[in-house]
Amino acid sequence: MMQFVRETLNSQTKLAFLVCLGMIGVIATVLAFEHIGGYIPCALCLEQRIPYYIGIPIAFVALLAISMKWPQILVCVALTICGLLVMWSLALAAYHSGVEWGWWSGPSECSATASSNGAVTSANSLLDQLSFSKPPSCDEAAGRFLGLSFAGWNVIVSAIIAFVAFRAAMLTKAKIN
Repeated sequence: MMQFVRETLNSQTKLAFLVCLGMIGVIATVLAFEHIGGYIPCALCLEQRIPYYIGIPIAFVALLAISMKWPQILVCVALTICGLLVMWSLALAAYHSGVEWGWWSGPSECSATASSNGAVTSANSLLDQLSFSKPPSCDEAAGRFLGLSFAGWNVIVSAIIAFVAFRAAMLTKAKIN
């Protein structure tokens, strides 16, 4: 019985670490594409990040709870919340992918196109450019890799992270019973 408990906690720790690392990896990747690659995110792209921003600290709580041997119910709840948050991002990404493929229309704030007026020559022109710049349209994929846009890849990655989070939470439940 003790061997089972040790294996469960060991597996749970690894899976919780993967959830945390995966969530951080997603945010690091999109920020790198934005700030290094120059891809300007649309409104739906930014919205897909919100569950990750909320979930990363919760994943840290799950890891802390495991390492500090806090009640297993806390670990279970934290990992379940992480899984649900990532499912939220998955749903947003699936919706965004449908908008990009033209299966349905996106929200009204996604219809604007990005403007690039050229070089900024004065403080007034900077203020004018900031007030008239709009994010890119949500219905045009910024790029595609292996046939999928960033939103399409987010669907896949979010599904994997959610599966791992729910699996880790189930291991916690197995230990409680």
